[in-house]
Amino acid sequence: MASPAKVIPFSEPPWLAGLPSPYFNESHRKWQKVCREFIGKNLHENALQWEDEGEVPPEVFQKFTEANMLIPNLPAPLPVEALNRLGIYELPGGLRLEDFDYLHFYVYVNEIRRAGLAGPPNSVIAGMAYGVPPILKYGSKELQDRFLPDLMRGGKRICIAITEPGAGSDVANIQTTAKKSPCGKYYIVNGSKKWITNGVWSQYASMAVRTGGPGRTGLSLLVVPLLGHEGVSMRRLKNSGAATSGTTFIELDDVKVPVENLIGEEGQGMKMIMTNFNHERLNIAIGVTRSARVALSSAFEYVMKREAFGKALIEQPVVRHRLAKAGAELESLSAWVEQFVYMMTKLKKEDADRELGGLTALAKAKAGMVLDECVRTAVLLFGGNGYTRSGQGEVVEKLYREIPGARIPGGSEDVLLDLSIRELVKHFRAQSAALDKPSKL
Repeated sequence: MASPAKVIPFSEPPWLAGLPSPYFNESHRKWQKVCREFIGKNLHENALQWEDEGEVPPEVFQKFTEANMLIPNLPAPLPVEALNRLGIYELPGGLRLEDFDYLHFYVYVNEIRRAGLAGPPNSVIAGMAYGVPPILKYGSKELQDRFLPDLMRGGKRICIAITEPGAGSDVANIQTTAKKSPCGKYYIVNGSKKWITNGVWSQYASMAVRTGGPGRTGLSLLVVPLLGHEGVSMRRLKNSGAATSGTTFIELDDVKVPVENLIGEEGQGMKMIMTNFNHERLNIAIGVTRSARVALSSAFEYVMKREAFGKALIEQPVVRHRLAKAGAELESLSAWVEQFVYMMTKLKKEDADRELGGLTALAKAKAGMVLDECVRTAVLLFGGNGYTRSGQGEVVEKLYREIPGARIPGGSEDVLLDLSIRELVKHFRAQSAALDKPSKL
């Protein structure tokens, strides 16, 4: 593949900068071009303006839905049979559903975060990425038939609702209750959920609730109606970054939910939540790596032209030193994420959850650290422009406010660092026990 005429250092992963890759084939390259054209036209052209205004127009979501451009947010391999029943047989560019793998997913997430910001993409994709998968993976056919047609065609929206004011990364401490009514036909849901992305626009939530006693074994997942439903009140929250994500506080007061809305079985919620977290954390790691590229390459381009003390900033050794340190972190992370995604294409989902669960947590945590390094480097090199909400440093200033949004959601950093090692130890001990077990002759 011939090298493009001009690629700003660190702006693209090596396989898009003209260098060879063992992972990406012609299908992935064709898909990348399709994604860049569609997402660039329908999202990125106005992303900065929308983030300033705090709202992405509703028609953007509809455009993505009508083009089947929300489907790539689902875990690979795609649920071909379920999608076929809805009349969906391929993705834009003629990509067959059967051919979609985690490298196609990687390409999609890379492109949707190419403007750097998390808010505008999250306003469109979060429900499909995190709210729909539990229904697809664990929901009964009856549950899928009731909800998926509207959700897949954009008639209704959904969110994932796990976090509460007193239970974030500590999922086992969730307090929202779902108790069966005397007639046995409903769950009566009481509690609150906080920092719920897209909640304010969603008719439904895949919600973690307590149907049993304390701890992880008392948790279940339930499709809870939101917008316009009796007993539900929602208000939008303002965060330091990602203004367009629709972050929501949800209060639930004796909300009646049909028992048929249970996802899977009672008491199995923790397992479903953790499996869903693996997909979310990988999504975050890929997207945050792209945002780090946007920050560092913007700074690189700036110091090539910005002059101080009679010469371009790039001629200053201290500037090159800062770029080198951040760049090494970025390219190391990028190579790890690509390798990680490749392994996902070769493992069955249940094997990947077991083998890679701890490493997924570690990758997500590391991505947040690298974003921090790259964005801080960019802000310092932009100087006053990096501290100003408009002008040449506008993107890196916005990204600076989004650093906590990369290091906290999906499991806060310190919790994930600890979780990663605990999972690796558990897996190692299980392997050791299996090897030490006497073989039967």
